[in-house]
Amino acid sequence: MGMCSLKGNAVIEGFLRHIRACNNAALPGDRLPFRIGAERVGWVKPAFAAKLAECAEIVRTADRVTLKDAAALQTIARCLSDAGCFRWRREAFDIRATADGPVLAQLDRGALPSFGVLALGVHVNGLVRRPEGLHLWVGRRAADKALDPGKLDHIVAGGVPSGLSAADTLVKEAEEEASIPAELARQAVEVGTITYAMDRPEGLRRDLLHCYDLDLPETFEPLASDGEVEAFELWPIERVMETVRDTDDFKFNVSLVLIDLFLRNGLITGSDAEALRQHL
Repeated sequence: MGMCSLKGNAVIEGFLRHIRACNNAALPGDRLPFRIGAERVGWVKPAFAAKLAECAEIVRTADRVTLKDAAALQTIARCLSDAGCFRWRREAFDIRATADGPVLAQLDRGALPSFGVLALGVHVNGLVRRPEGLHLWVGRRAADKALDPGKLDHIVAGGVPSGLSAADTLVKEAEEEASIPAELARQAVEVGTITYAMDRPEGLRRDLLHCYDLDLPETFEPLASDGEVEAFELWPIERVMETVRDTDDFKFNVSLVLIDLFLRNGLITGSDAEALRQHL
C-alpha cells in the first residue's frame, strides 16, 4: 500500500481521535499556575494546591501557588508521595519553565503529572527497509507496567532524566530496553518534536517528545532486556497504520509519533495529510 487507501472522514477520524485524546486538557481550566520564584513551571488542581499550601516553602494566593526555594521541591514531593498523592518513581527529572530554558529544580518522575510540569521524552521509530516495503519494530509493554500495561509501543521510548540530553537518553534506553548497541543507536536521526497537554488518571501530562528514526539492518533483532517490554515484532507499515487507525492498541503518545511517521513517508496524502498536520 503506497498510501492510505481510505478517503475523507474515515482517515481523518481514525487518526484525529488520537490527536484529540492527547490534547484533551483545557489550560488553565480550574488549575492554578505553579511557580518557582517568578517562573511558571506547571499547573495544579485546587485540591493539590491546598496540600501544597501546608508546606512552609509554599505561598498560595488566590491566583497562584509559588515555591520560594527550588531546592525544597523534591522534599515536598516526597512528603506528598508518602501521604499517598502519587507513586514515587525514584527517578529525578529536570524542571524548566520552557523546553530550552534553564533547569530550575528537580522533581521525581511520579510527581510530574500532579504538578503539571513539562516533561521531555524520546521516541524512536525502529525501521527496516525491505524490498517489499517499510517495516517497523513494535514492542508490547509488560503486563506489570504501572502505566498502560500490555499496550503496543516503540522499540525505544522513555523520559529524559535529570542531567541527560535527549540523545544521551536515546542511547541509554536503546541498550536497556532493546539491547541496541550504542554505536547503532547513535545513528538515529531526530526528525522533529511533538507536544501535547493531556488529562490522564495520574494527572496532567505536558510532554515534549523528541522523535527519531533509526534504520536497522535486516539482520538485527531487538531483545527485551530490562523487563519493560515483553517481546518485539517486526510489522509491515500497512499493519501499523491499520492498527493506529482502527484501534487503541498502541500507547497513547506512540500513536502521535506514528501518525507523524506516516505523514513524513507520504503514506497519507492530499487533504487528509494537510488536515492531520494542522492538528498534530
